[in-house]
Amino acid sequence: MGRTPYLLDTHTLVWALTEPRRLSRRARAALESWDSKLIASAVSGFELANKRRIGKLADLDGLLTGYEKHVLALVSEELPITAGHALEAGRLAWDHRDPFDRIIAAQALVEGYTLVTADSAFSALPGLDILW
Repeated sequence: MGRTPYLLDTHTLVWALTEPRRLSRRARAALESWDSKLIASAVSGFELANKRRIGKLADLDGLLTGYEKHVLALVSEELPITAGHALEAGRLAWDHRDPFDRIIAAQALVEGYTLVTADSAFSALPGLDILW
């Protein structure tokens, strides 16, 4: 039996790397367990760089410098965005318009991963397994 796969939402990834005390007890336990396979979406890098560019994340320069190294020190793998993920994101019957969240949700659904997120918007998406 393989390790439980958890896809980290972007804020979960940031908090795990910079402020782990902000994680819920359940999320922290999953991230610290040897039985967990932690996965970061490639779209998280795009989301963070984009938000930094428009002035929303001025305090994350340290994280963005060496981002790949920081992320790969935490997670087992980085998940690229495939055409299947993109198509599923576009087809989701979900009123949420944030393209970053739509990609991450689609990746979790397509790959069968549990999404680790505090964002309640994801709970409106049927079939998505969420941990927080």
